[in-house]
Amino acid sequence: MDIHTAAQQGVTENVSARGARVVTNKPLNPNDHLTVRSLLGNLRSRARVVYCQPLGSDSFAIGLELFVSIGEWTTPQAPQRKIA
Repeated sequence: MDIHTAAQQGVTENVSARGARVVTNKPLNPNDHLTVRSLLGNLRSRARVVYCQPLGSDSFAIGLELFVSIGEWTTPQAPQRKIA
């Protein structure tokens, strides 16, 4: 992991306990290791890039393998109250 590399944002298309598919505007190399943080939740995880597929001129689908995740990908929803 290079701490001098700028943070990069992406849009999550799919997520599970062991991995995620994220769309970004910059390619990553397979087997790169990075730190992942969810913007909507409190998840933090080390990850490995499994694949990088070009989707168009400026977007790439990145497959990530997550290691030792802590937290939730999104903020848990509050229970809805029924109004009678």
